[in-house]
Amino acid sequence: MTTQQSAQGQVQAGKPDASTQEPKTLTRNERLDRLPFNKAHRKLLIASGIGWAFDSMDVGLVSFVVTAIAKDPHFALNPSQKSWVLSIGFVGMAIGAALGGYLADRIGRKKVFTYTLIIYGLADALMAVSWSLPVLLIARLIIGLGLGAELPVASTLVSEFSPVKQRGRMTVLLESFWAVGWIVAALIGFFVIPNTGDWGWRWALLIGAVPLLYAIVTRTQIPESVRFLESKGREDEAEQAVRYFEKASGVEPVPSPNGKPLPKVPTSALFGHKYLGRTVAIWLTWFFVNFSYYGAFTWMPSLLADQFGSLTKSLGYMLAITIAQLPGYFLAAWLVEIWGRRKTLSIFLAVSAVAAFLFSQASSVPMVLIFGMLLSAANLGAWGVLYAVTPEIYPTRLRGAAAGASAAVGRIAAIVAPLLMPWFLTMSGGNKAVAFVVFAVAFILACVSALALPELTGKELED
Repeated sequence: MTTQQSAQGQVQAGKPDASTQEPKTLTRNERLDRLPFNKAHRKLLIASGIGWAFDSMDVGLVSFVVTAIAKDPHFALNPSQKSWVLSIGFVGMAIGAALGGYLADRIGRKKVFTYTLIIYGLADALMAVSWSLPVLLIARLIIGLGLGAELPVASTLVSEFSPVKQRGRMTVLLESFWAVGWIVAALIGFFVIPNTGDWGWRWALLIGAVPLLYAIVTRTQIPESVRFLESKGREDEAEQAVRYFEKASGVEPVPSPNGKPLPKVPTSALFGHKYLGRTVAIWLTWFFVNFSYYGAFTWMPSLLADQFGSLTKSLGYMLAITIAQLPGYFLAAWLVEIWGRRKTLSIFLAVSAVAAFLFSQASSVPMVLIFGMLLSAANLGAWGVLYAVTPEIYPTRLRGAAAGASAAVGRIAAIVAPLLMPWFLTMSGGNKAVAFVVFAVAFILACVSALALPELTGKELED
């Protein structure tokens, strides 16, 4: 044997065999990020999405039933009272979003998600049997508390379980269940309200109480966030949650070091040097998107009924406009991982502005349907991306509170916009022109704000 061969043999002898090497150590979040989309992700998405659809159905139902309630001789609502029925729920949503996000960072995403469904399910039943306007408003306020707390928490939970390359797409697809809820609401509005007499709107709301039953299933179907569990030092539960997703992909678990509980991050950090710019940008985007969306779509059934002289026809037109939300969501879900969050969001908002202006000038049924469907698709696609980007731009211990605070700011606009509608209608002689020009301007402002957001496509969430 030559000296060179002997030296090579010594080197190889001292080199560990690949089969005996220790497996690479990954954090639990890295283990989640490496996974492909699997049946566990699908189960999480559907379970969360069904709750999301029920939320949407409730918001949609109110926009449909308020016209029927106004015609009910027992209530006989004037335009101002109709505005309050629409807006009082958003007061609850603003409070619920801020409170729910705060609690999600302290007691867990899953608990808040479940309890809020129960709250608004019971309140929906109360609204259905309301015997006076004050009871109607109180029930609607409580419904808003549940809805406001649930939405940002659900998007945070899905975002934290999503693989990094699928995170934006999964969150947009979660938001697409909003369209499913609105479609169901439109179907109920079209078939139930006009065909069941004076109790039509009550039957419609009772259907909206179904989430109370669904909440029982939620606790067993949705795991708690791994990031939240680790932040609380609950290592064994975090490991079980990760292995649940790994098993669904057929991936062998690798060792993960136990992390240290993360230090508390005060909510005031939203306004600190690191996060102030993104907080201002996301709050402005949420405000103007909410202003335009809730001002337009909560009043649209009533506006179309007035324009074309038929509640039944109005509900049929709304069904077509609502169905257009689905392709908007699916297009946004595809583009959000190709173009990135910021570009996709700003383009969809710009298209929404154009569609809102064209809708303001539409006088014939074909034009109302074309521009209404374009507005619906672009606006709801933007909503999907907005829910995707919001939890991404903050760290784990601040994520729930930050998402809730952003939603709460948006709900302030959702309160204001329906209340301003009677004034907009007076300015334009009873038609929709002024209102939708204002909404177009709000979409432009949202677009400008979105351009100031950080781009985090393909990057890991911050702990």
